[in-house]
Amino acid sequence: MATESQELPEIGEIVIATITKLTDHGAYVSLDEYSGLQGFLHISEIAPGWVRSVSKFVKEGEKKVLLVKKVNPNRSEIDLSLKQVSKEQQKKKLLEVKRIEKGKTFLENVKEIAGLSDNDIEKLEDVIFSKYDFVYDMFLDVVTKGIAVLDELKLAKKTVSAIEEVSTKIKPPSVEIRGISEITCNKSDGVEVIKNALLDAIGEQKANVNVVYIGAPKYRITVKGQDFKTAERMLKPILDKLQKTVEKNHGTFNFTREESKKTREG
Repeated sequence: MATESQELPEIGEIVIATITKLTDHGAYVSLDEYSGLQGFLHISEIAPGWVRSVSKFVKEGEKKVLLVKKVNPNRSEIDLSLKQVSKEQQKKKLLEVKRIEKGKTFLENVKEIAGLSDNDIEKLEDVIFSKYDFVYDMFLDVVTKGIAVLDELKLAKKTVSAIEEVSTKIKPPSVEIRGISEITCNKSDGVEVIKNALLDAIGEQKANVNVVYIGAPKYRITVKGQDFKTAERMLKPILDKLQKTVEKNHGTFNFTREESKKTREG
């Protein structure tokens, strides 16, 4: 039941809820983000079509992503829907919750390392939210852009140092773009020409570029970057230089793109 000062969800909001009790007419749930506030998931809102058994779709103790359909603050009634939540909304909400949980864990680590009080952490959160939507986003920003991104927040030196240390636990997001290069060179030392052309084209980018020999005349070139724009910017000069060198040695060059991949931050 909601108290007078308790925050209530808004109609249309996507929430995380824990199933607490099943009935013939639906399921009672507690809203995880609203201090366990009770809501009700009617049988007609569980799945499309006729639902014969509630327990076939939801079980006690299970967490579900639900849509808030109706809120009656006077009677503390919150009606929810499972069937109106799309897969995309579900995925987005679960990622958001994961981000929040990670942020909490990392802040606890900062608290321990810097020797901060609960009050210090509350103040720190307020400062973080002045720039970021999620606490976790701050740590991710530090990983991808460096600790200098926090300069404008004017945090204490020991706090900045702790944030920097905790940020090293994050594996930054990355993308992979790749393709097959078909390279031929009919010179007597053609294999060496191709090998040197590849090494020369990659140059200082070797930490982000991988070349695998598939079988004459094919080579797979894979480039990793923090986003597609960065990866594309790395790939283009490599291909241009490779083509120029191969054709200068009277060889042929062709590049065919393969499907790109994106990895999540960890």
